[in-house]
Amino acid sequence: MQGFDADLVARALREDDPLPGTHGFAGTLPDGRPVRDVLGRYPLFTERDDHEVASADPAALDTPVRLPAGTVRSADGDERGWSLPDPPPTPDGRRAVRDVRDAIAESVAAVPSGRDDLAVAFSGGVDSAVVAAGFPRAPLYVAGVPGSPDIEAAREAARLCDRADDLTVVELDHAAIRDHAVSVARATGRTNAMDVAIAVPLVAVARRACEDGYGRLAVGQGADELFGGYDKVARAPEDPRLSAGTVRDAVREVVTGLPDQLERDVLALRAAGAEPVAPLLHDAVVRAALGLPERLLVSERGERKVALRRAARSLVPDRVAFRGKRAAQYGSRVARELDRLAREAGFERSEGAHVARFVGDRAGSVPDIRRPSRSD
Repeated sequence: MQGFDADLVARALREDDPLPGTHGFAGTLPDGRPVRDVLGRYPLFTERDDHEVASADPAALDTPVRLPAGTVRSADGDERGWSLPDPPPTPDGRRAVRDVRDAIAESVAAVPSGRDDLAVAFSGGVDSAVVAAGFPRAPLYVAGVPGSPDIEAAREAARLCDRADDLTVVELDHAAIRDHAVSVARATGRTNAMDVAIAVPLVAVARRACEDGYGRLAVGQGADELFGGYDKVARAPEDPRLSAGTVRDAVREVVTGLPDQLERDVLALRAAGAEPVAPLLHDAVVRAALGLPERLLVSERGERKVALRRAARSLVPDRVAFRGKRAAQYGSRVARELDRLAREAGFERSEGAHVARFVGDRAGSVPDIRRPSRSD
């Protein structure tokens, strides 16, 4: 069992406890049934024709079929084990922010210590800065095209946090971007522009950290989903990209997309040699985030991740806590350079999915990871 003791997972299943105090888990129960936590923080796959053959690595299976988050698989099919809690909003705003701050402290304390093998993916925004504050002895790494916003933000944030000497900058040229894109495709089975551009900076950081002797990489994944960081959430219910009628409902809607994103990140990072650590996805943080009122997700002025930023004030300078930042694929400028690489290789935008075709051509064979169907 990845992430948690199998007997404790079995107890959480019996007690219908979707958030039993873990950083996530996936594996087989004592009775042999594969299981995955409610947020899908660890990937898990089984053979299409043999549910008892399970692996965290799809490449280890002939016909891998992913196990959905919160699900138990058996010969009779998939059964929902847990559903995401839906608590009422906490009426006391100060208490809600305090709950977030305390949950982050609990999550950091739950990360196995005693080994000097942890590094932090640090892009200068509030998410990675909060994670870095929890591990003051860990080195910081940022990756991007030279002069990219993420590199400049990371340098400034590291200086403001008195961590400038801890920061390593990994500058990406076209050869490195192409190499990392191929690695992402072969590890995840994905060649689409968005997935590849998001994962490339992570893979670049992981590889460099591993070369420097660090086998675990702390990341800020989950913060945007849980705390209202997306523009489409802030615009709910007007934004056509979501069906939610309120900001709180919009947060729950984007949280349901986390398992797919985390599968990509975990597989890509492990292929690069690093085991991810995601403190902002601990059960305690998830529970606190789900109880936030709308005004602490998105303010009336449109400020996003309000509760997280307020909680961060006790950990990092205000200029870091309240910094705005572009998504990794844009802040690192990897998305722009992938587009350029694809066009230079003769893959025209007008023909559609030009980046995906370029990455697929360079990667060759990639895993065919199937979604479960009724017949499975």
